[in-house]
Amino acid sequence: MIRNVVTGRLKPGADLDRVREGLAGIEALRLEGLLRAHARLDAGLREGNGDYGIVVDLVDADAYHRYDTDPEHERIRSQLIGPEAEQVLRVQIEVED
Repeated sequence: MIRNVVTGRLKPGADLDRVREGLAGIEALRLEGLLRAHARLDAGLREGNGDYGIVVDLVDADAYHRYDTDPEHERIRSQLIGPEAEQVLRVQIEVED
């Protein structure tokens, strides 16, 4: 299984409604091989955290590539979350289910 983890910091004055819409859109994606997706603003439990996080579990690398190149995912990334983000970090790791 591939776990895609994304954290980001938002620009000062970022439009949180757009970001929330984008995060909800990530959670709503239904793609072949996508097992689960969690995308939320930071819960504020620790100083210095990122502003949002996304965790997506996919059955394999092929499913990750479908997710990464999906037109709706790209729209969310380029039109909703990306313009509001100052920094984005991503990692894909192999995990056992």
